[in-house]
Amino acid sequence: MDSAESNRFINVTAASKYLGISTSTLNKLRVYGGGPVYIKLGRRVGYDPADLDMWRSANRRRSTSVAA
Repeated sequence: MDSAESNRFINVTAASKYLGISTSTLNKLRVYGGGPVYIKLGRRVGYDPADLDMWRSANRRRSTSVAA
């Protein structure tokens, strides 16, 4: 991964702020599934903002009565 590519990934704290959810929620989504795509390099977790945008768009709903 070159420097330009690694710079486009953001950490969990920044990703949670970007999405407007808590870091705890984002961590749980990563563990149990259903969260945005992420990359794991050693102990570090990174998110591509484009993947966060896609995940947010995929989770849009018009009604609470519509099953996911």
